[in-house]
Amino acid sequence: MSEQNLILRVEGISKAFPGVQALSNVDLELAAGEVLALVGENGAGKSTLMKILSGAYRKDTGRIFVGGQEVEITGPRHAQQLGIAIIYQEFNLAPNLSAAANIFMAREPRRPGLGRLFVDRRQMEQEAQKLLDRIGARIPASTLVRNLSVAERQMVEIAKALAVDARVIIMDEPTSALGEDEVEKLFEVIRTLKQQGIGVIFITHRLEEVFRIADRIVVLRDGARVGSMPIQEATPEKVIQLMVGREVGDLFHKQKAEIGPPLLEVRGLTRRDVVENVSFTLRRGEILGFAGLVGAGRTETVRMIFGADPKDAGDILIDGKPVTIESPRDALAAGIGFVPEDRSNHGLILRLSVLENIALPSLDQHTRLRVWLDRMGLVKTAQEFVNKLNIRIAQLQQKAMFLSGGNQQKTVVAKWLALRPRILIMDEPTRGIDVGAKAEIHALMSRLAQDGVGIIMVSSELPEILGMSDRILVMSEGRVAAILDREEATQELIMAYASGEKVDGQIVSPAPAPTTS
Repeated sequence: MSEQNLILRVEGISKAFPGVQALSNVDLELAAGEVLALVGENGAGKSTLMKILSGAYRKDTGRIFVGGQEVEITGPRHAQQLGIAIIYQEFNLAPNLSAAANIFMAREPRRPGLGRLFVDRRQMEQEAQKLLDRIGARIPASTLVRNLSVAERQMVEIAKALAVDARVIIMDEPTSALGEDEVEKLFEVIRTLKQQGIGVIFITHRLEEVFRIADRIVVLRDGARVGSMPIQEATPEKVIQLMVGREVGDLFHKQKAEIGPPLLEVRGLTRRDVVENVSFTLRRGEILGFAGLVGAGRTETVRMIFGADPKDAGDILIDGKPVTIESPRDALAAGIGFVPEDRSNHGLILRLSVLENIALPSLDQHTRLRVWLDRMGLVKTAQEFVNKLNIRIAQLQQKAMFLSGGNQQKTVVAKWLALRPRILIMDEPTRGIDVGAKAEIHALMSRLAQDGVGIIMVSSELPEILGMSDRILVMSEGRVAAILDREEATQELIMAYASGEKVDGQIVSPAPAPTTS
């Protein structure tokens, strides 16, 4: 790689935290107009390295060169001034401000003349709208962030990064909350950035994305760089072996489970202007995958089943008997657990410890005579699931905010498994989790199914849907478009139903109210 073409180079970067060597002598280069995929398991050091480049952390040792000049990055503002922008995996938005205000935060356009003390809101919204339109986000710039979906918030983060005149854009899991069509729009933006000579560092756990968009791959493991190769020389098997230090064959460890009688029946579930007439059956030991584009109504459907959102109509039956679920407490009493898609806002209390987070849903089960808390029992249960899910922590008292994204996600899963539910809803269960951790959660899902637990799995990753589901429910525009058996389902067929395209010469449209009972 030509030295003249490099816009970023780091040499011998090391960083230690108390008890942890996060990075050890890491080198990295980025050329103008290059997409560099940075991959590795959770805890490999990817986010730490990016936080050093974006000014959030200070390096212990090593050198950083931007445009051939050695620099000492003193903070986030300095990194932006050097032309380095970052989109973090976890959202960094103010929910009570508009999308435009978030995009231009601390850089708001001012009114001319004597009015320069005031923000020019019209200009700000117009410029923000251009950025949102550029990435295909159908979001009015004046919309409050708190009213946006997870995918829409991610789009605002991307627009926020594009608003900075950056030579280097770091994207840390930018597609984790996006559906296939949104991912393709993002890739179109990245290709445009490449043509403009901007370098992109792309961090993802989805290897299929690496091979679709990257020019080169750098692999980190245990804080060290263990491999680098152009995309033409890479294979999924080679990359995975470098990441985990061992051969990984089947990424989807689905074991055969005995499918029993109906466990959960949903009939005509409706919420006006969101979900219409959704009906399906979940059986004992079954993994029912929910597929569809972002905005199809998958998350809204499962939140209604769990009582997190109100419904306008519809019935829910468990073991053939109608149940009333008007709140999550009702759902817990009915034996339903729920792993939400947004772990930071809905899955964890970040200021509490791992022990406290895991214990919260099952406190009643560890309370004697409704007075005395069985703390030893709580500790035993928490440790059991920390071990089962291989959650990497120093101790149970470690605060959730200090865990990596993948270990936070596994903690969310652990807290619901500790409840030992009969029905488990998992909304994007492996979002932001590395290849090895995905395999662990998939294996755990298989064991739960073998024990008779019925699982609803919402996923935007079609390989995961196809690899883990016994049946696949496809949603489109708030309705059920199809329910497919594992043997008949393909990526093309699922996407055709999800998007209303043609299947065998026929236009696919959402079905009125399919049932499987």
